[in-house]
Amino acid sequence: MQNASSPSRRRRVAGLAAAGVLAVFGVASVGQGLNGQSTVRDALALEGVTGAPHMTPAGIAANAKKAGLKDVALPTCSVAGTPIDDGASARCFAEYMRIDALVATGGKTYAQLPPFASKDGKGTYDVADALKMPDGGPMDNPKSQLWVTETALTTALNTSYMAEQISLFGIAVGGAFLLVGFAFGAAALRGMRIARPSLAIARRRQASVEMG
Repeated sequence: MQNASSPSRRRRVAGLAAAGVLAVFGVASVGQGLNGQSTVRDALALEGVTGAPHMTPAGIAANAKKAGLKDVALPTCSVAGTPIDDGASARCFAEYMRIDALVATGGKTYAQLPPFASKDGKGTYDVADALKMPDGGPMDNPKSQLWVTETALTTALNTSYMAEQISLFGIAVGGAFLLVGFAFGAAALRGMRIARPSLAIARRRQASVEMG
């Protein structure tokens, strides 16, 4: 009888061990996710960025229309007067920055702008026609530099958004590990409670047989 119960006992012990491992991974995953989310939000808060008054769907639509922008996807979120201190607001702010850059360049992206500054302000591809720096070299088109700055900032903001999403995913995965671990543990403990009276009954029956 003892040998017959050994496999069942090993399964219960294995179930409890698996539950413990899953619980440890779950707690660690949730902890790392919360830490990552906190890091992202603290970093954004340190920059002290606040949405400009025009950063509403109506405000940016008016600016885009005034600049003659066409076939441009405009933001539908709003961060006007809102501190940029989490991933969602960072992503929204980045969308407005792109439209602001297009307004400033007349709808042209970095790849569509001439690389050098010119007297007429339109830019040029010809080094000979470009405005000159003090050292004699061609002057960079300020509108192209605007795009360089915009791309760097929006990339950082979108990275913050992605980092927070990954942190939230880690929290969700950790929660799933915990739930599965609790389920395994509960099943193993239930098996132990059922096995104890069954084993006691079997032992009494065996003793009765031996006495008879």
